[in-house]
Amino acid sequence: MFWSMQMKSCAFFYIMCSFNGPAGNRLLGSCTVQNKMDKVLFLFQNAVLNRRCVEAAVMTGLALNCSINKKSLFDRKHYFYADLPAGYQITQQRVPIAVNGSLSYSLCIDNKMSQMVTKTVRIKQIQLEQDSGKSLHDDTRSQTLVDLNRAGVGLMEVVMEPDMCCGEEAAAAVRELQLILQTLGSSQAVMAEGQLRVDANVSVHHPGEPYGVRTEVKNINSIRFLAKAIDYEIQRQIEELENGGTILNETRAFDSKLGCTVPMRDKEGKQDYRFMPEPNLPPLILYDAKSLPANMNHQQVINIDWIHERLPDLPSVKRKKLVEQYGILPEHSFTLLKSSGMLDLDSSFKSPVSAFLLADLLNLIEKKEISSTAAKQVFMELWKEEGKTPLEIVKEQKLGLLQDQKELEQICQAVIDGQENEVIMMMLGTFCTVAVCGTDRGIK
Repeated sequence: MFWSMQMKSCAFFYIMCSFNGPAGNRLLGSCTVQNKMDKVLFLFQNAVLNRRCVEAAVMTGLALNCSINKKSLFDRKHYFYADLPAGYQITQQRVPIAVNGSLSYSLCIDNKMSQMVTKTVRIKQIQLEQDSGKSLHDDTRSQTLVDLNRAGVGLMEVVMEPDMCCGEEAAAAVRELQLILQTLGSSQAVMAEGQLRVDANVSVHHPGEPYGVRTEVKNINSIRFLAKAIDYEIQRQIEELENGGTILNETRAFDSKLGCTVPMRDKEGKQDYRFMPEPNLPPLILYDAKSLPANMNHQQVINIDWIHERLPDLPSVKRKKLVEQYGILPEHSFTLLKSSGMLDLDSSFKSPVSAFLLADLLNLIEKKEISSTAAKQVFMELWKEEGKTPLEIVKEQKLGLLQDQKELEQICQAVIDGQENEVIMMMLGTFCTVAVCGTDRGIK
């Protein structure tokens, strides 16, 4: 799983980042045609590490319960593709920045929000990488267009262990990770803008047997499609094996229109990426409170403990507070947390109407003892903080719905006796309105 980090400049050179701008405009500016490629190669071959990338990676690693390596290394991963100008990608193959973490997530049982279970997936590692450009394939003209605007943007890749058994679990884990990244400010993690990309490795096997041959599913552009792609691929592999076939080690794409995966390329001939140490980037050295030199502070070096102390409350902690402090149901806390800005608004807003008084008011509405119009009036009285309960206000101002059948019959009879012509109006369907006018209360 990959996500682009939220920052104003690239990970390994200083160029301003932007989404959806004119193709190549960010990198090339107003260069002439003959100078464009020279400028691209110069930028990609003169790497300078962006401090913000490292801080975001450390923060994310701590939030995911990882061990942070005080010394990590950068490597070059060589392959040739149109959207990779330098012919290699800067990554962390040998010693990544964070290892051995875990992510806890919750999912519904049988699609019932009231029945939730918490599971955990192990995280093998988190590594810093350099993003490539974007290839746009025009099948009608048999052309491939290349947009280098995102080239060089900092990526974090998280590698998860095979602890999930269906698409629903994978989707729930990605949703939780998405919330964590947004809470930390590490990334906006918007899949529609390519800020969060997920590749799913799928294999099937019988319990107690080794893992089967895996396939990699790419081009998944939403969490909903992630669940569908994984479930489809699981079923496809099971049917293939039951019919006596074999599973190929291949890369497949998910076709959202057809709802199935289709082959892209096979991996039978293992590709040699010719990994080598990145010569332009020295080892990345981090410190903690114990190893920090006496003459340095967090502004001069990156202090793991300093970052850890400033971690914001994670989604799981916020949900727990909602349940314990406000009495919100656990399933409702998930919904509230997903609504952008709602939790911050709730935390900063001080209402004179307590949750218990509001609950009493809602109970009166649910029991049909007052109308929605009367409920608004009761709420305004509660806002005055006069120490009255909703029921006391209803009785004091006679806002309750009329429920006595005999009293209602007397009101209707009085209307009939007092206005003989209303019998005709009753036949026209307007008598009910007149009866309501005969009382200052609503009718249940």
